[in-house]
Amino acid sequence: MRRSVLLFALAALAINLVPAHAADEPDLIFKKSTVFKWLSPNDKLATYGLDDPEVEGVACHFTVPEKGGFKGWIGVAEEVSDISLSCRQIGPIRIKAKFSQGEDVFRQRRSLFFKKMQIVRGCDVKRNVLVYMVYSDRIIEGSPKNSTSSVPIAPWGGEAAVQKCADFVER
Repeated sequence: MRRSVLLFALAALAINLVPAHAADEPDLIFKKSTVFKWLSPNDKLATYGLDDPEVEGVACHFTVPEKGGFKGWIGVAEEVSDISLSCRQIGPIRIKAKFSQGEDVFRQRRSLFFKKMQIVRGCDVKRNVLVYMVYSDRIIEGSPKNSTSSVPIAPWGGEAAVQKCADFVER
């Protein structure tokens, strides 16, 4: 019994350590304290920015709660799943390669073993819109909290032609 529990824990750790084909580390924009702690770091909200690694001209910003206290300080606190997301066109949109609906753009561990946050991308073929969703999942029970942001593929500057995301969705 102990051996199977140990194997399960090691497998869960390996799943969390395997890097996803996704964006580099996001850029910290700012943090704001939300709960004061006397002798340890405060709880905070942190806002980050990242560029979609496979779609030029799209940037996303997300805000995540970060636990303070001693557990947060040493990195063993389980973070809550309240994450907000906003993605926008910041230049001409150029899709670099085909992608699957729901493909990872960014993935980050939110607890020592079982929880991770993911930003995924899809294409609304009918409206020619890139759709981004952030959610947090757990191996054991999942998480219903999520946020969605849409980026219409529109002309930028003097360019009149735009790509169709439908041409890049793997079927």
